[in-house]
Amino acid sequence: MTANDGTVSAVSTPDEWRKSACILCESNCGIEIRLGEDGRTFDRIRGDRDHPASRGYTCEKPLRLDYYQNGRGERVLNPLRRRADGSFEEVDWDMATREVAERLSAVRDTYGGESILYYGGGGQGNHLGGAYGGAMFRAFGGRYKSSAIAQEKGGEIWVNGAMFGTPVRGDFEHCEVALFVGKNPWMSHGIPRARATLRAIAKDPKRSMIVIDPRVTETAAIADYHLRVGPGRDAWLLAALVGVIVQERLIDADWLRAHANGVDQIRAAFTAIPVAAYCEISGVDEDLVRRAARRLAAARSVAVFEDLGIQMNRHSTLVSYLEKLAWTLTGNLGVHGGQYAPSMMVPLVRANSAELNPETFPTSPVVGARILGGLVPCNVIPDEILTDHPNRYRALVVESGNPVHSIADSQRMRRAMEALDTVVVIDVFMTETARMADYVLPARTQFEKHEATFFNFDFPKNVFQLRRPVIEAPAGPLPEPEIHARIVEAAGFLDGVDLQSLREAAEHGRESFSAAFDATLAAHPKLAVVAPIVLYRTLGPTLPHGAASAAALWPIARCAVANPGGVERAGYGTGPEAGDRLFDAILENPSGIAFTDDDTDETWCRVSTPDGRVNTVMLELLGELESLRTEIPPGDDPDWPFLLSAGERRSSTANTAFRDPAWRKHDREGALRVSPQDAERVGLSDNGLAGVTTPQGFAVVRVEIDPGMSAGHIALPNGLGLDHIENGQRVQTGVSPNELTAGAARDPWAGTPWHKSVPARLEPVGLNDGR
Repeated sequence: MTANDGTVSAVSTPDEWRKSACILCESNCGIEIRLGEDGRTFDRIRGDRDHPASRGYTCEKPLRLDYYQNGRGERVLNPLRRRADGSFEEVDWDMATREVAERLSAVRDTYGGESILYYGGGGQGNHLGGAYGGAMFRAFGGRYKSSAIAQEKGGEIWVNGAMFGTPVRGDFEHCEVALFVGKNPWMSHGIPRARATLRAIAKDPKRSMIVIDPRVTETAAIADYHLRVGPGRDAWLLAALVGVIVQERLIDADWLRAHANGVDQIRAAFTAIPVAAYCEISGVDEDLVRRAARRLAAARSVAVFEDLGIQMNRHSTLVSYLEKLAWTLTGNLGVHGGQYAPSMMVPLVRANSAELNPETFPTSPVVGARILGGLVPCNVIPDEILTDHPNRYRALVVESGNPVHSIADSQRMRRAMEALDTVVVIDVFMTETARMADYVLPARTQFEKHEATFFNFDFPKNVFQLRRPVIEAPAGPLPEPEIHARIVEAAGFLDGVDLQSLREAAEHGRESFSAAFDATLAAHPKLAVVAPIVLYRTLGPTLPHGAASAAALWPIARCAVANPGGVERAGYGTGPEAGDRLFDAILENPSGIAFTDDDTDETWCRVSTPDGRVNTVMLELLGELESLRTEIPPGDDPDWPFLLSAGERRSSTANTAFRDPAWRKHDREGALRVSPQDAERVGLSDNGLAGVTTPQGFAVVRVEIDPGMSAGHIALPNGLGLDHIENGQRVQTGVSPNELTAGAARDPWAGTPWHKSVPARLEPVGLNDGR
């Protein structure tokens, strides 16, 4: 039962199931939660059959979400302020928000608002607060932002923008051929009903699956073609694959004439590719590469997913380009079962026109790193701080992020944190980043508030779910929209503005409110930067089910009418009223709704290149392609005989929402995976200890001998190296991968890190050995 303030009654019956969603990957599958008799424990969790995308499907990971809500992470329950001696003291909310506003105002007034960096804006499935955090950030004149998206997707954002002017995805439910590049959806999901979809493809003799990965992953094990590339050598393999498509004349010439530019230049570039030599460098048999290329070209539709295995690896932006050339040259955009451009509630992972202009693209203030999707590359952040440059960052606001743990070279990131004038962290737990903050402002968990994800990429029906609170929040923490509103108010930004008249207009209905809201913005133009907060304070209290935090969705839903056909087909009618109908549907359907229903041709309405055609030529990346001819591939350095994949997704790992290691039923310490031949060569035993040395650091790890690993390739899982409270003490479990990575080892275009091919040495360690 939900109260007007968004809290939930702790009273529940044994048979009451509360609808929500998993928060562990971008799929955000719908789930239902039944509370225990104490009103707090997640007694049972199951898939929500009413969810329009997942339809009752879940993997095993969300079934353990009680370890997030009620686990042993160090929960922050009251605002904290750092004392001079480095310890923290509790302060009340009024003092905390007033002092935070004063500190940020002082930085702005002394150095300019552009010296304040905003990091985060929502963790996985925790995006609703980001609309308000962005408003708060802009109120102080902020310009520069970053988040985990910049750690992973920058190169793909640029390539998608340059080639298509929009993000693209693959229709795996209907494709004839599925291609996964550096992606193991059996474990990392990312597509609707991942395991059911993979099984369906694998069992259908008319369909095929191609996997490019150095390990025999769970997905590769059921694939028809496993191109087992050497770690860090994907660029040579993808270049050879596209070379085969061009040289064997497998391109779809008719489709390309109708839809693409620059094809003759691409033909010339790839006719010269030495396919045999590049296959040998990649470690993949040439005949297998040729057969995979022919299967791609013969298919009526190909769906492709590239992910962190290449996006956090050598030549990541080039590989993203080559992957897209493979399916573009074979005519797989805007066809049933192929690649499509999704409708989106919010344009995340998208480059704007300025970012795509080689003459005007924005850069970070010190390093000059390219900004893509509005985000500064994560791995340049320490370089932007640890300098005497007058434009360096002076303050950092972190919301639902943990850059000390997640950015490469954690040691240097800690030094950067110490060099800042002001650090404010908004989070549920006392994270590694929060412990270095000047102020820690406690947020509610994802099950104690209204929340949503803006990773809405489904097709043909795209889905949005506004999740309601499942459990009653403790007294201290607040939802992020309330925190941001209080900071803005404490800074005096809303002084002199009559919000009461807007509240009264909202009580009379949205038509009256819309007119009053527009009039207020016209009278006070500065309010445009904090419009979500104004909506939260005025429209928010009138929304049903205590959903004040959803107020920022109102203009977003109204903007959905920009896709009138899809909105109408989804059942919301036409004209200006369609947006309000959509907004009401979001508020009233806790399992989520389909907000658009697209046909295949809708993709061509979203291709936003200057002439509406696919641009196949990216000169910068064709130059990098040419440089592969003389480059020494990674992995041939005798001083560093191994390449470490720092951050592998496994059945026992998710994102860092889980801080309690008890959620992992297996592999609690996060073992280092090593091939049998390497274990024998180095002298390692299964479940024994090994020392891993990289140019950046050293760690002792437990060993798992894995026959799926390639020789010379070792792997540590993601999501480890976090601490929790055990018997009153902080206890860390496993190795934090970024203690072993280097910030300077990054893609030259997008700044994404080379985490999947870190040079390493390996040695056996006795029980009494240490460093």
